[in-house]
Amino acid sequence: MRRHRCAKIIATIGPASSSAEMIEKLFLAGVDTFRLNFSHGTHKDHEQSYQTIRELEKEKKRPIGVMMDLQGPKLRIGTFRQKSILLQEGQTFLLDQNKEPGDETRVFLPHPEIFEALKQGSDLLLDDGKVRLRVQNIGPDKIETRVLTAGSLSDRKGFNVPTVALPISVMTSKDRVDLEFGLNLGVDWVALSFVQCPNDVLEARTLIEDRASIISKLEKPLAIDHLEEIVKLSDGIMVARGDLGVEMPPEEVPSIQKRIIQCCRKYGKPVVVATQMLESMIKSPTPTRAEASDVATAVYDGADAVMLSAESASGHYPVESVTIMNKIITHVEKDPFYRKMQDANLPASEATTSDAITAAARQVVHTIEASAIVTFTSSGETTLRAARERPEVPILALTSEIKVARKLSLIWGVHAVKSEEISSFSEAVHNGCLLAESEGFAKSNDRIVVTAGVPFSVSGSTNILRIARIQAGTK
Repeated sequence: MRRHRCAKIIATIGPASSSAEMIEKLFLAGVDTFRLNFSHGTHKDHEQSYQTIRELEKEKKRPIGVMMDLQGPKLRIGTFRQKSILLQEGQTFLLDQNKEPGDETRVFLPHPEIFEALKQGSDLLLDDGKVRLRVQNIGPDKIETRVLTAGSLSDRKGFNVPTVALPISVMTSKDRVDLEFGLNLGVDWVALSFVQCPNDVLEARTLIEDRASIISKLEKPLAIDHLEEIVKLSDGIMVARGDLGVEMPPEEVPSIQKRIIQCCRKYGKPVVVATQMLESMIKSPTPTRAEASDVATAVYDGADAVMLSAESASGHYPVESVTIMNKIITHVEKDPFYRKMQDANLPASEATTSDAITAAARQVVHTIEASAIVTFTSSGETTLRAARERPEVPILALTSEIKVARKLSLIWGVHAVKSEEISSFSEAVHNGCLLAESEGFAKSNDRIVVTAGVPFSVSGSTNILRIARIQAGTK
C-alpha cells in the first residue's frame, strides 16, 4: 500500500461516500486521511464511518488517519415573513433583537455579543458576501446599516464580520459535546473552526490535552495577524480558503496561502490546503483546467495535504475526484521544477541536535543516493522534523504507537508503520533495513539513512544517524 507521492490526500465522508464499499474505494484511489464533518450528520453516522475506517485499516494493514472537523460558531440572521427579501443599494436596513420575522427594513440578529464588538463603519457580509452592509449607528438593541451591495436575502443566512474580533468562544456547546464524542471514538486530528487568535487554540488545548492533535483552520483575516503564534501553538494548519475568500478580497487569498504554507514550513507544522479544490467535480467527472492548476499550485508550494470536501462527501464522482487529485500530485512531483522549489524554500534549521541530524540526513541522502530515510519515533516529532526538510526520498516512519502512525499519515512524504518496540540502535538499524525492503522502499544492496534518538522513547531526542545497506537474504 505504498503511495508513490509525497503530498497527501484528505477526503470528507458524507452521504455519497459513507458505505464500507465506497470508503475502501476511496482509500485504494489514494485517500490517506478521512475527514468527519461534524457540521453535518449524526453521532451515529460518524461512529459508523469511524468503525468502517478502522476495519479497513486492519484489513489493509495500513495506518489511516481520521480527522474530526468541528462546526464552530455559526453566525446567522433570523427569518423573514415572506421567507426572502430584496435589498436595494443605498437603503437603510436594521439588525435588531426583535425575534419577530423580518421584512425589507429589518431582521432579527440572535447574537447580542456582536452589538458590543461592532464599530461605526464596520462592514457586514451576508450570504457568503453576496450582500454587503456598512454599519451607520449602533444602539443597545439595534444596528443601523446601509446597503452597499444589493441582493436577495433569505431565512437564516450566515453573516461574516471581517475586520472585528468577535467576543465569541471558539468552542460552542455543540462543539464541546461533539469533541468529547470524537475523542472517545479515537480521532487523530481535531480541526478547529473560527480561530481568531492564539487564545482560541489554547482554549481547545485545555479540552483536548494530548488525546488528539489540533489543526487550526485559518478562515478569518484576523487570524493572519497572529499567524506565527497560532502556527506555533497548533499541531497543524488548514488554509480554509472558502471563508477567507469571503472575508478578504479574493485577489489576496493566493498570496496569503503561500505565506501560511511558508510559515508552517518554518516551524515544521503540517499544512492542509482546502476548499473548492475540484469544485466542478461535484457534478462533473472531470475537473476544469483551472482546478487542476489550483491543486498543482498547492503541491508546488509545499503543502502537506490537499483536501476534498463536497466533492467526496456529496458529489456524484467521489472516487474520480480522488483519482484525479492523486494523478495531479504524482505528475507535479515528477517535475524537476518541483524539486527546485522545495530546495529553494527550505527553511533554516534550528540550532538543535535534532535539526542538525535531520538536515544532515537530507544531505547524506542526496550525496550517496540513498533509497529512503528511516526514522524511529515515539511521538512523531523526529519524523515531523525530517519531513520539514522535504528530502528527495520517502520517509519511512517506524513507531510502536498506532496513534502516532495514524497521525503521521497526514504528513508530507511519510509512510508510517507500526512496529515492535526496540531497545538498542543496532536493533533499530536491523529492523529499519527489514521494513524498508518489505515495504517496498529499498531492495538488496540499496542504502538507507536511519535516524533515531537514544535513549529510545524520549520525545524530540534525535541524536544518531547511520547509513545502512540492505543485505541480501536479511531476515
